[in-house]
Amino acid sequence: MALLLRTVARQGLYSSRSQFGVVYRHAVPMGTTAKEEMNKFWAKNTGLNRPISPHISIYRWSIPMMMSIFHRGTGVGLSSGISAFAVAALVLPENYPHYLDLIHSMSYGPQFLAFSKFALAFPMAYHTFNGIRHLIWDFGKGFKVPEVYRSGYVVIALTVLTSVALAAM
Repeated sequence: MALLLRTVARQGLYSSRSQFGVVYRHAVPMGTTAKEEMNKFWAKNTGLNRPISPHISIYRWSIPMMMSIFHRGTGVGLSSGISAFAVAALVLPENYPHYLDLIHSMSYGPQFLAFSKFALAFPMAYHTFNGIRHLIWDFGKGFKVPEVYRSGYVVIALTVLTSVALAAM
């Protein structure tokens, strides 16, 4: 695609050479490809002994870092889970009460059901409370390091309490 664009651009410059000789004379030739530029970049960095960008493994893990990663994970997980549930509701042959009765007929114990409810409630509660935390940040509040940690601990506490309460229902 880049080669096609480069060819079209050159043809346009060649055809306009007689009319706009001044403009064409100062045009920079497109003589290198992206691969050649990348190779030049890496050769230069290697020659100067520059380090490659640091990997995540060199950082000391912190609460805000873990919460950010978990927030993204719960967002992806919840959106995929809700989408999968919606697609299943559209394509499965029976209606919702049939599948609910099927789950009840499996007679799982109360501990398994409580754990399942907790496992469903935890990411939803976490993503909701951490989303509220991000909204507060959007207003420019709570950016000082102690406030970031405090709000993180509040989000974790609210998430656990809400998840336990929802699982107990």
